[in-house]
Amino acid sequence: MFFDAVFEGGGVKGIGIVGALCYLEDIGYKVKKVAGTSAGAIIAALLAAGYSAYEIKRILMNFDFRRILDKDSIQSIPIVGSAAGIIFEKGVYSGDYFEDWISVLLEVKGVRKFKDVYKDGEFLLKIIATDITKKEILVLPDDLKKYGIDPMEFDIAKAVRMSISIPFFFKPVKLEYNHKFSYIVDGGVLSNFPVWIFDVEGVPRWPTFGFKLVEPNLTEEKNDGSNIIRYTLDIIATMIEENDLRYIKNKDFVRTITIPSMDVKTIDFDLSASKKLKLFNSGYTSAKKFIESWDFQKYIEKYRMNDAPDRRETLLR
Repeated sequence: MFFDAVFEGGGVKGIGIVGALCYLEDIGYKVKKVAGTSAGAIIAALLAAGYSAYEIKRILMNFDFRRILDKDSIQSIPIVGSAAGIIFEKGVYSGDYFEDWISVLLEVKGVRKFKDVYKDGEFLLKIIATDITKKEILVLPDDLKKYGIDPMEFDIAKAVRMSISIPFFFKPVKLEYNHKFSYIVDGGVLSNFPVWIFDVEGVPRWPTFGFKLVEPNLTEEKNDGSNIIRYTLDIIATMIEENDLRYIKNKDFVRTITIPSMDVKTIDFDLSASKKLKLFNSGYTSAKKFIESWDFQKYIEKYRMNDAPDRRETLLR
């Protein structure tokens, strides 16, 4: 059974998504097209490059996420580096290490540019980012044409870095085009869960499954604003969650695997091995529960016999 997949963002919590994918892989599901935001973009890119779910599990379980908290010369200035980074570079951390890391992983599979994941007239991978200069959602590589950039020749690692660039946490990516530029940040600013992205008119050939991380509270501990990074992330997380919940319809929830995030926060980069495993198991059992009640034919009969409206146009109105 084939399926398309759309992955929500969520930082280190993305390990839960990998658990869900491993269950689907175990029972014979095969992914065709993938899309993702932030952490979901990492998983989507690796799948599109040819990694199996269990290969991605090994990568993330063994990776020390603290490595991506690299700083450049300005951000590394003693005492004032974080403040200087925000003022002069719009971010506390660089993001350079992350881009190099994901680039190496992709090249192991012989993948570098979007042309490497282009098949039968369409891209098998879509990365969601946000152009904060133009104040609009950016679907990569499709929307690059609007900037006069060839989608085929754009680096996937650069696109993923754009999508994971949490505002004020990582410095934004500066996209230059036609003697202009835009600042690109985390796709979750406008749509953290674009489950609609592969929708077609009429009846789909196979389902699109959404993978969504859920938690009772965005930040459980009391936050008095003394930690500016976490305080800023709380504001962003609230905005992202409310934005997507406002537009997600029942037809989207019924095709979504919801994964409890085990109280793990987006920037818990020092996550222990045992906590990673709990997240993975949460995703695995959540996917099992979902599949036990999933009926593609009933979904079609109830939600897809009539053409669906363009979800993206609805979002942008």
